[in-house]
Amino acid sequence: MELARHWRLKKQRYALQGEVCPHCQTKIFPPRDICPACKQEARTDHTFSGRGKVVAFTVVTQPPKGYEAQAPYVVALVELEEGPRVTAQLTDLGDEEPYIGMPVEMVTRKLRTVEGERGIIVYGYKFRPRLTVAQRA
Repeated sequence: MELARHWRLKKQRYALQGEVCPHCQTKIFPPRDICPACKQEARTDHTFSGRGKVVAFTVVTQPPKGYEAQAPYVVALVELEEGPRVTAQLTDLGDEEPYIGMPVEMVTRKLRTVEGERGIIVYGYKFRPRLTVAQRA
């Protein structure tokens, strides 16, 4: 993916920004401009909370090119509190095993480096187990 595309997707990748339909209030991620529920124009920005729960997951042991150094890693289908589902890597698990229903929160992390070790570092969203108030302190 070229640099220009990374720049265009930065709000979506760094802030989990999508859209909300002004007609039926459906929350949309990723942004689509047309609401999948009512088929009307939906260009109102909406920043998601980043909180959700795991609804499915798998362990990737044979990753695609460019992600070999991260394997094995967990990829999950996360249902956001606002409704949309997103696919993302689970990170910061430590010894914790992922499970269906696990409360998670979005974090910005390095995804990969483009053009070798001295190239562009691409960041994006991943999810980690939701921290408690005591863990945040």
